[in-house]
Amino acid sequence: MITFDFKFKTEMLRKTGKMKFSKGFQYAISILLISVISLGCYAATGVIGYKVVALLLLVAVSFLAMVFDIMPVLIAAILSAFGWNFFFIPPTFTFHIADTEDALMFLMYFLIALVNIVLTSKIREAEKKARDKEEKEKTILLYNTLLNSLSHELRTPISTIIGAVDTLKENREKLSPANQTELLSEIDIATTRLNRQVNNLLNMSRLETGTIKLNLDWCDSNELIYSVLQKLQIENSKHKLAFEAEENIPLIKLDAGLVEQILQNLIHNALQYTPADSTITLSVSVSETNFILTVADNGQGFPESEIQNVFAKFYRLPNSKTGGTGLGLSIAKGFTEAHSGKIVLENIKPHGAKFTITLPVEISYINHLKNE
Repeated sequence: MITFDFKFKTEMLRKTGKMKFSKGFQYAISILLISVISLGCYAATGVIGYKVVALLLLVAVSFLAMVFDIMPVLIAAILSAFGWNFFFIPPTFTFHIADTEDALMFLMYFLIALVNIVLTSKIREAEKKARDKEEKEKTILLYNTLLNSLSHELRTPISTIIGAVDTLKENREKLSPANQTELLSEIDIATTRLNRQVNNLLNMSRLETGTIKLNLDWCDSNELIYSVLQKLQIENSKHKLAFEAEENIPLIKLDAGLVEQILQNLIHNALQYTPADSTITLSVSVSETNFILTVADNGQGFPESEIQNVFAKFYRLPNSKTGGTGLGLSIAKGFTEAHSGKIVLENIKPHGAKFTITLPVEISYINHLKNE
């Protein structure tokens, strides 16, 4: 089962400060912290007075209130109050308080601890509501961005298909064979573009729900890349795709369908955002138990400050041209991580960019495979 969704959610929890602890863990840590501080203070009774102990315990309760739920903190406050009374307030080892001032101090300790807990809880609740509101606004903004992109990405090929079909239906006898072929080619390109966007949406849904299961099988990486290049040939008329097959590369075990999708998304990204006549170079290699794929171009490259963001869902470079949904690179990263691999983007000199995909795989040369 893919770990992408779990990693993504864990990272989001860490960034937003919403990492949750189980109730049992909270109770255990609360009791343990109060117990450790009480024991430490009891060992230093000759150095610090019982009033200082009250301050130390109150600080501990305040700290717990900032990170834990209200009930474990309330238990810690009650435990600390009665522990302070029993072990430190004269007469010790009894819950009786002889001095009126000490009794008043005990009551004030209890009240301050409770007020602290309630106020801190209210503050955390308000912060949570503010975070939730901010997350909701960000989510709405992201999906508005997606819908705006889709309105362009889907409308354009659909309009092309409808227009070409209408022309063929109404003017079939008037159109020359060359014109008919051109219209059919436009329909083919528009259909491919439409199919890619639908696949991206479906793939992102699979990644987010964690429903991807690898279908591992032995694969010839040269054939895999040639298959991808053939599928992209219809969309590519202005760029050069370069690939030199590695004759002695072994067979590797991976999910060919997912790896094809990774390559298609990376190459399509380069086709879309590099100038005409740019060269996109693919290469493969095997290092120990890793299969390494690279997709490089000699285009403009990426702004260094944006490289860390390019794999985010719906992300688009500032001032980039219209088109695209911002899902292609995110899906490529998700499918790579589904193989327990990693994908790295770097700029290359003098100009251009390179994606490097490293996948841990089983490796078998043909002779070894025949003996299995």
